[in-house]
Amino acid sequence: MEDTVTLEAKAVQRYIRISPRKVRLVVDMVRGEQVDVAMTRLKFVNKRGAEYVSKVIGSAAANLRDRFEDEALDNEDLVVREIYVDEGPTLKRIQPAPMGRAHPIRKRTSHITVVVGKKTEFELEDENDVNEE
Repeated sequence: MEDTVTLEAKAVQRYIRISPRKVRLVVDMVRGEQVDVAMTRLKFVNKRGAEYVSKVIGSAAANLRDRFEDEALDNEDLVVREIYVDEGPTLKRIQPAPMGRAHPIRKRTSHITVVVGKKTEFELEDENDVNEE
């Protein structure tokens, strides 16, 4: 059996103090995009999670370039293969309420995971088909 090397790298940002539900809105916009297109799109999104997602995508792309230094890899050659947000630990606090009561406050955290890979020939053909139309 032949060992094939896949040009992929992963980056994980953990314990971000923002709700996973809010970050998933941003993550869904860039899933499957080229890295340079995703970074440009995130620059103009008016959401707080966009900054965190942009940093993790940049880190994954840098990890890929670092792992495969002999390859000439540009952001146009890279694609966001996987990107997902998991829930981290929740900080539990209380808010004093009238008549001696207490309301719970849940400060949620997120873990963002990004896998970036090199475009395959199949993806390049699809891109050319779209450009011809």
